[in-house]
Amino acid sequence: MERPYTPPKIDEGAFHCPFCHAFSNFHWSHINVAVAGGMTNTGQKAAQCQHCKKWSLWVSEMKGKGPHGPIHLWRMVFPEQLTTPMPSDDMPLNCQPDFLEARQVLPYSPRSSAALLRLCIQKLCKEFGENGKNINNDIAALVKKGLDPRIQKALDIVRVTGNNAVHPGEMSIEDNPEIAEKLFKLTNMIVEEMITKPKELDGLYDVLPEGARKAIEERDK
Repeated sequence: MERPYTPPKIDEGAFHCPFCHAFSNFHWSHINVAVAGGMTNTGQKAAQCQHCKKWSLWVSEMKGKGPHGPIHLWRMVFPEQLTTPMPSDDMPLNCQPDFLEARQVLPYSPRSSAALLRLCIQKLCKEFGENGKNINNDIAALVKKGLDPRIQKALDIVRVTGNNAVHPGEMSIEDNPEIAEKLFKLTNMIVEEMITKPKELDGLYDVLPEGARKAIEERDK
């Protein structure tokens, strides 16, 4: 099972890198500049990923005063921070580009992001042997194959399935960041239910002693 997405956070020692997307350790440094022959601390920070060695840049903004002094809010300004999860490691390769593009466009157009994710779910259905023409029918068929029915109900809420479903690839005026963020999680959940969990169970079964496996097979006959 994949590690839950850990978004970048000021002064944290480890999180998912915004460049290489690996869960990595980070080294933090203050940003100094040369001024009039000396070095001046800018009050800003940089964090280096220990996996890809790239630097993210962070700035602070004073948001008021508290009982112990000024209150600063830190934010990552380079690269632009994406807080949505990465695609599951088991997501089929032809589905990943839509998922990744949906992550990139979310800050600018939640409607575009949601449209791409519905298209990604349609492609997933085809990967699982469905025809990909009617997501309602495809998801219903996947439920019969083992998909959790609660995922189907959640897909109704975000208008992937049901009477108010939006056609894959089309934008809806009702889509907002909250809907898009739920779609990211649901897309990964479908992959986990249909690919990751069965693969893990097969792996556990395969390491059983041969005698135990034969006994199980005879019982099942």
